[in-house]
Amino acid sequence: MTATPSLDHGRAAELFHALSDETRLGILALLRDGEQCVCDLQSALQAAQSRLSFHLRVLKDAGLVSDRKEGRWSYYTLEAEALGEAHDLVRVLASVKPATETAPVAGKRRLAVLGSCCG
Repeated sequence: MTATPSLDHGRAAELFHALSDETRLGILALLRDGEQCVCDLQSALQAAQSRLSFHLRVLKDAGLVSDRKEGRWSYYTLEAEALGEAHDLVRVLASVKPATETAPVAGKRRLAVLGSCCG
């Protein structure tokens, strides 16, 4: 029997929370092309500065983006390693044992029941 890879629930929650918002996903999509000035992000997303700052803080706290200051401007960059970490967490969660008691419905994955509470 192979051991189940460990899952840091706190880190998973932090990453998935940061990825659970449409605006934050939009920011990440814009940063796929490279570093962006916050003013360009604001324009592309048509977001108020305070709202954008909040979302950038959530992404930065989760390690999904980094920033640098140049004069009065802030520039943001995507941190691909953190996205890789989120990918790995999803893979751990998706690594379930195949169901043995009944065949899965065609075209659908079935999560295995790993135990029962009532013997």
